[in-house]
Amino acid sequence: MRLVQFLGTGDERRVAALVDGAKSYRAVAAESVRGLALDAHSAGQSLAEHVRDRLRVEEVDVETLHRERRLLLPLDHPEPSRVTIGITGLTHLGSAQQRDAMHAKMQAETLSDSMKMFKLGVEGGKPAPGEIGVQPEWAYKGDGDWMVPPGAPIEQPDYAEDGGEEAEIVGLYVIADDGTVLRVGYALGNEYSDHVMERRNYLYLAHSKLRQCSFGPELLVGELPQDVHGRVSILRQDQAVWSSPFLSGEANMSHSISNLERHHFKYSGFRRAGDVHVYFYGAGILSFGEVVLQAGDICKVESPLFGLPLVNPIVKGTRTEPTILAL
Repeated sequence: MRLVQFLGTGDERRVAALVDGAKSYRAVAAESVRGLALDAHSAGQSLAEHVRDRLRVEEVDVETLHRERRLLLPLDHPEPSRVTIGITGLTHLGSAQQRDAMHAKMQAETLSDSMKMFKLGVEGGKPAPGEIGVQPEWAYKGDGDWMVPPGAPIEQPDYAEDGGEEAEIVGLYVIADDGTVLRVGYALGNEYSDHVMERRNYLYLAHSKLRQCSFGPELLVGELPQDVHGRVSILRQDQAVWSSPFLSGEANMSHSISNLERHHFKYSGFRRAGDVHVYFYGAGILSFGEVVLQAGDICKVESPLFGLPLVNPIVKGTRTEPTILAL
């Protein structure tokens, strides 16, 4: 099952679902995916069961909504400050060639901090049931005001040294009234970061991640397959100046998703009732080092598993300076 949130003809918020085996999307009696998830938990149902109970006969033309840019982020909160965006890195093994290169680096006598972290994940990121695995790399990426809808532009701030795509799988969560973490589903994501700043010194990682991001347009309900294949492309004047397949899913990761989740949500402050969490699981491939993104370039992330592609143009931001007063 896949879900989308969209704006109706009167700009009202609506939800549509593509049920497994169906050929068309149907409207759902709901205004938000967040509300559906919380109601499903209260009713003791899975999200898929709850959605089926609220399906309408009305069909929804999602392709037209996509062209008209009326698709919204597939999960959000009416109060943006109640959204936490987190990222994790050094979690993906990459292609066979990349894996061989990584293993060769791990045999070196002197390892960088990044390689030490990657090695920890390879050795302890997939704990046995009942055990606790090693902590992954983690960084804060902002709240709901930093999220950009599918099709909308992602801004490269004027103070940025670079701006580049990061094609990832995103875990989407809502916290129930009793503090239970509800994994609503998964989506394609473009985490977008300043890789020049990050490479200058790894202690700049936190700064490099405070950028806009996007995910969607569709939310995959249920378990993520072990092996996920997709493609990420940079389009310039309708031509691909860079394109590469990407791999994700636990078969291509050094950490299990449950281990990533455990270390994110172990903090009680991340289990506040009603909040939404957007968790980027890490990238396995980047265009950085091969192409420099320019204003007007379009980032496209796609995978058959997730239906419609995630498309975002890049725009340059204007200079803004904070006003700081001593009181």
